[in-house]
Amino acid sequence: MSNTINQRSNSQKAESKNQQSDADVIDLGKLLGLLLDRKWLILFVTTLFAVGGVAYALLATPVYKADALLQVETKSSGMSAMVGDMGDLFSSESSATTEVEIIKSRMILGKTVDELNLTVQAAPIYTPIIGKGLARLSGEQANITISRFDVPDYLAEVAIELVVDDAVQGLFSLFDDEGNQIAEGKVGEPLEKGGYRLFVQALSAAEGARFSLSKRSKLKSIQWLQQNLTVSERGKQTGILSLSFEGEKKLLIGKILNNISQNYFLQNVERNSAEAEKSLVFLKQHLPNIKKELNSAEDVLNDFRQKNESIDLNLEAASTLKVMVELEKQLNDLTFKEADISQRFTKDHPAYISLLDKRQTLLLKKDTLDSSIRKLPKTQREVLRMTRDVEVNQQIYIQLLNKVQELSVLKAGTVGNVRILDEAQVFDIAIKPKKPLIAVLATLLGGMLSVAFVLLKAAFHKGIESPEEVEALGLPVYASIPKSVWQEKLDSKLIKLRKGNKHHRKQNTQTILLAEANPADLSIEALRGLRTSLHFAMMEAKNNVVMISGPAPSIGKSFVSANFAAVVAKTGQKVLVVDADMRKGYLQRHFGLPLENGLSEMLSGKLQINEVIKKTSIDNLDIITRGQVPPNPSELLMHPRFSDFIKFASEQYDLVLIDTPPVLAVTDPSIVGALAGTTLMVGRFDKSTAKEVEVALHRFDMAGIEVKGFILNAVEKKASSTYGYGYYNYAYKSDKA
Repeated sequence: MSNTINQRSNSQKAESKNQQSDADVIDLGKLLGLLLDRKWLILFVTTLFAVGGVAYALLATPVYKADALLQVETKSSGMSAMVGDMGDLFSSESSATTEVEIIKSRMILGKTVDELNLTVQAAPIYTPIIGKGLARLSGEQANITISRFDVPDYLAEVAIELVVDDAVQGLFSLFDDEGNQIAEGKVGEPLEKGGYRLFVQALSAAEGARFSLSKRSKLKSIQWLQQNLTVSERGKQTGILSLSFEGEKKLLIGKILNNISQNYFLQNVERNSAEAEKSLVFLKQHLPNIKKELNSAEDVLNDFRQKNESIDLNLEAASTLKVMVELEKQLNDLTFKEADISQRFTKDHPAYISLLDKRQTLLLKKDTLDSSIRKLPKTQREVLRMTRDVEVNQQIYIQLLNKVQELSVLKAGTVGNVRILDEAQVFDIAIKPKKPLIAVLATLLGGMLSVAFVLLKAAFHKGIESPEEVEALGLPVYASIPKSVWQEKLDSKLIKLRKGNKHHRKQNTQTILLAEANPADLSIEALRGLRTSLHFAMMEAKNNVVMISGPAPSIGKSFVSANFAAVVAKTGQKVLVVDADMRKGYLQRHFGLPLENGLSEMLSGKLQINEVIKKTSIDNLDIITRGQVPPNPSELLMHPRFSDFIKFASEQYDLVLIDTPPVLAVTDPSIVGALAGTTLMVGRFDKSTAKEVEVALHRFDMAGIEVKGFILNAVEKKASSTYGYGYYNYAYKSDKA
């Protein structure tokens, strides 16, 4: 026995190495076969996803898009050219990125939120998931327009419910989040109660329709605009900005985008005019002081001339005066420029440094000129100084007046450097959802998921699909029994009989056996082949007792035992089939016999052997049912009565078949197998695994039981399997044919 075990283990190791080497090769034919075997599942899942995708595409709320076009350019109009450098001072070119951020800023979008009252949220309440889509498809959408909605601060962002009481007269009621009625109102009339202020401008809905009203914060409304607003530059450095906004309501998104464009345009104009206004205010503040200094200088000069009897300047003094006035004018210009540059640059900036250097040069020239003036007579010097003060102040005053006039003209003519090229326009066709694309993607997703499921299930499921997998374990396959459609019908018939009459739960008087119902079935033909194979296998057996077991339940042991017994009995041999599964055996159902007075009663000593043997409707075939479920089935099988029974049955019958429970579940088969001359193991196609068979075989080896052969039950034709039962195509043919 030990030599047998060693030989079997060596063969198993060799086969496992071959299987491991083969596992690295992808069998495309088998993969295709797996998909063909599960084609109906794949088709069903794919169709289900396709229908779901089409349903979603039809029921999903369409999203529309509005777009507008703006131009941002450098301001260089004729008015700017007229005022010279002063116009260039107040216009600067911004990059596209800067303008995009300005448009999406809270400064711009906040005005849109306030002007369009976007903090108010009002939406109809539909059936979840499908209600909104069905209402849109049926044309029964409810709409409401609210121009004012204020709630107490402690109820901010808490939704209340509006219910239409009378659609014709426009009557409605308000309810809080707990279902308590707050107030009643009417369309077109203001409603104020309990801190709530509501004005419903328009309402289009059937009686009983419900709406959800809430007040969201201004910040959240701005964030909602930012999420749905897209701003980008067309091309590189073109200054053309494309604005787009997406939303469910066509009219609203058009208004929103137009409002954003207008707000951006107006702020640009206000920004340019604000710079001119700031300089204008600065100049007007200095005009009174300059005028006062001019008047004072003129008075001083006139008084001096009166006292000195109108002294005139000579030619040299007059030319010196002209140079002095020009220097003072240039210094004053630098003073104005410094006042503006200091607001834009620091003193370390090159432009600021250049201005200071120029001022220093002019001051040096002024000091040189003052030195030459000191050489003049005292009277001439005084007249020159006083005349200089008058003319300098006069030049400054005239210059300021000119700048004030220029800035006033510039402010009045400011148009900004932004143009609205295209106002907001809403597309007629929704951009979302893309119905054809969704349907195609859903179909592809369903197909991929179903294929992945089939392949993953096949990868994790290692059910036996060919006799070669069993023979690789060193166990010969005696028969491959095809799955029988007739047997499935008989099983369903048995279930109906048991459910149709409570009496049938205890006793079914009809014989439901495939060997009787359809002797020409392919499964019965396979059992006839097993009869021949078993005949030679039993030639060296110690007795004519055959034990049929298996690794796990629900693999068809009882089906094989009952039908094989019937096949052998029809050859004229006297056969006894024993249901040794005293826990869950149901062999009696195939013959329409009661389970009472069976093996358990005989082994417990309550009945004799002759009292438990039951005749069947098939000649030469007797049966011993399992009997009542005992508390100790294994102990009963180990009792001497069982071995005595085996001897008696072996002498009285040509063949004794013992149907036992699964060997991996209980030890009963090991006890029975020690007394049986031949042991066969049954496995179910695509359900029993090679590992289960290997462990069951090892379990029998440890008990000293040699398993003669294997029966592969319920074999199906599969495209993924290299083994089929096409050779079973030979069948009985009617004489009339």
